[in-house]
Amino acid sequence: DRAPEGTDASRTDTIIVTSFLPAAGEVKMLSIPRDLWVSVPGYGENRINTAHFFAEVEQPRSGPQAAVNVVSQNFGLTLKYYARVRFDGFARIVDSMGGIRLDLEEPTLGYPAGSVRLNGEQALAFARERRGSDDFFRMAHGQMVIKAAIRQMLRPAGLIRLPAVAVAMAAAVDTNVPIWLWPRLGFTLLRANGEGIDARTINREMVTSWMTADGAQVLLSNWEAINPLLLEMFG
Repeated sequence: DRAPEGTDASRTDTIIVTSFLPAAGEVKMLSIPRDLWVSVPGYGENRINTAHFFAEVEQPRSGPQAAVNVVSQNFGLTLKYYARVRFDGFARIVDSMGGIRLDLEEPTLGYPAGSVRLNGEQALAFARERRGSDDFFRMAHGQMVIKAAIRQMLRPAGLIRLPAVAVAMAAAVDTNVPIWLWPRLGFTLLRANGEGIDARTINREMVTSWMTADGAQVLLSNWEAINPLLLEMFG
């Protein structure tokens, strides 16, 4: 999310747990609602998206690992790596690709059904838009943009733009993924080719809307519904 200038003290606007399976050529993505009410290590009960903010305020550059920890603890997943993408950098990455094309099944957010091309700012707005919808639509839009970007970069025309995209990503992404793993991730994406990407969300049936004592509208987890999904996707 937006942070004060010169800092990364912000909430995680979007959280996506991603698994790469090189041998199978599969990529699995699970979007987690940012308003999910969970136990934040060291801070008690709060929205899941606050873990990054609290950590950055206390110790700069510790936010990504704090976000990893809060997801790991609450979802029972073993997560080793993270990639933090800043909003402004996301727009620049899309622009370095020459924009992205989305295939819309129905009119959405003022765009007609069919093929539309978005520049970086438009793609960011599309992924973040919540007016007239909610965070569940928003998560689906975010995944739509990511999958479209992956498909586009794997085409011959997209590969030509790789140097420019690499420069934009270097400025926009913080990650602890070791460089020796990058070829395996790229190979997995190449094998998945967009069609082998299993993208899902924690949906409305898996949560319960609830209001805190302070009047904040949040989401409570229905683990009986969430756990089978976690088992199916991540084992």
